[in-house]
Amino acid sequence: MLIGDSLSAGYGLKQAQAWVYLLQNKYAAEKKPIEIINTAISGQTTDNALLKIDAWLQTHKPSHVLIELGGNDGIRGFPIKVLKKHLTQLVEKSHQSGAKVALMEIQIPPNLGPRYTRMFTESYQSVAEQTNTYLMPYFMTSIAVDNSLMQNDNLHPNAKAQPIIRDFMYTEIDKWLASSK
Repeated sequence: MLIGDSLSAGYGLKQAQAWVYLLQNKYAAEKKPIEIINTAISGQTTDNALLKIDAWLQTHKPSHVLIELGGNDGIRGFPIKVLKKHLTQLVEKSHQSGAKVALMEIQIPPNLGPRYTRMFTESYQSVAEQTNTYLMPYFMTSIAVDNSLMQNDNLHPNAKAQPIIRDFMYTEIDKWLASSK
């Protein structure tokens, strides 16, 4: 199960163009028994996800949960202490359901200053260590710096970027699955 925001919900794209859809098709073509349950919602923050996670876990009973959240918290300047608390709760609830969990290390634009930006990114490493959770690298690192791969808002990847994200996530999810056996 993927718990994410607009980056995984395919903001500004047709669903058939979004990386999650492309990755699911790749798994199907390779006859890999992996089903991605995408609960990503544009604009979702960690506190929004906390309101929904129990229902998602109960309904879908996932074996694995990938948390790709926090970008909207960071863009809005939410306190780092609150971000860490919410990420920890999301991870712990997922663990308690019996799922193996990965936390994606989100990065944000530097407009809130170097101190906030550094503390924001470091919070993911901290939560992963404290909860013994797999830390997955951010799929936007190389894409966000290439204007040809971004929508006009400079926040969301365009259709051209989606196959790149699919391939990145295919590799990273394989690493995670191999490490969680």
